[in-house]
Amino acid sequence: MKKIVIFLGIIIVLFAAIAIITNVQKEEQSQGNPYGKEDLKPSTVDQLDDPNYQNLILPDELDKKLAEKEDVTVYFYSPECPHCKKTTPVVAPLAEQMGIDLVQYNLLEFEQGWDEYKLESTPTIVHFKNGKERARIVGYNEESAFKNWFETNDVN
Repeated sequence: MKKIVIFLGIIIVLFAAIAIITNVQKEEQSQGNPYGKEDLKPSTVDQLDDPNYQNLILPDELDKKLAEKEDVTVYFYSPECPHCKKTTPVVAPLAEQMGIDLVQYNLLEFEQGWDEYKLESTPTIVHFKNGKERARIVGYNEESAFKNWFETNDVN
């Protein structure tokens, strides 16, 4: 009986140590991140160094641009969305190649965007002209469809 208690005690201590180490690593990864938040979802942390997810916009920044009637094209996505995982490697390089400042809004971290911008699914790209929505494209598409949409809606 004494051996079982000692064994269980060791197991509990090991699990506690693993939990503490995991939390410390998560906090270290989250510090100094572009989201301005201390606690990020693991799928967001995984994208911090991905070159396709470097043109981020925060809710306050987007609100300010729209209030100042600026033109802005926003890619609303979630790091956990399988369609976004297919779309981002298509639209991020395409936008850069076309000279389009496609800012990225992470809906997993900032959920208020769903209602505020009347989003029904991800990915969704919305082009705002003079602070007002002018056009949107929803879902995964081939590169040619995105290129056509950017050109048709005079996004640059």
